[in-house]
Amino acid sequence: MHILEQVIEKNYSLIHHVVDFNPKYDRLVGLDFTATNTELTNEILDNIDRFSTWIDEKLSSNHALYGIGGYNEYRTIYSRSTHFDTGEEPRRLHLGVDIWGATGTSIYNFYDATVHSFANNNNFGDYGATIILAYDIAGYKFHALYGHLNLASLSNLSEGMPIKAGAKFAELGNKDENGCWPPHLHFQLIEDMQGLKGDYPGVCKFSEREKYLANCPDPDLILKSTFS
Repeated sequence: MHILEQVIEKNYSLIHHVVDFNPKYDRLVGLDFTATNTELTNEILDNIDRFSTWIDEKLSSNHALYGIGGYNEYRTIYSRSTHFDTGEEPRRLHLGVDIWGATGTSIYNFYDATVHSFANNNNFGDYGATIILAYDIAGYKFHALYGHLNLASLSNLSEGMPIKAGAKFAELGNKDENGCWPPHLHFQLIEDMQGLKGDYPGVCKFSEREKYLANCPDPDLILKSTFS
């Protein structure tokens, strides 16, 4: 059991939801972005409007409020952007969980935190507007990266600024401000920021999988409180 899992279990009653979700009425649908998903052709991936329509239709046909998935998933969809090309071995292994939903979806802080850093990572396929929060739960320190937000989420922020548990602090961005993706939240836990600010790899080379997964625990440790 990861140490974070032990900490969360002991403090589970203090963990708030990350997005609005009522398990009595709302549904999730898992979305697969690996090579086994033959529906996602290059023609769809290369056209952001068609890609967004594909996501919307998956949610609608499954009567789901959100699509979800992605941790430790080897994704072929990153071939749509040279941002993930790194020499002989491209980056394809996803290190966070994605929550696919509507533009403007509210994002909440799951526990008392301070702003570690923030940035507009404005590259095609990148995070777009990004906020990284620092946490200390019962002496265990780590970070959470929230990517693909709207630009308004970065307004009036400052490093070290406190954000209370349960507070709304961001919204999902549209394709013009979230790195040119269908609207979704990239949610990633990070133990050691390794000196980076406003950014941290959300996708790594498969050959570096163990190193990055050791530093980026499964976000479901937190998100299970959102959807249960």
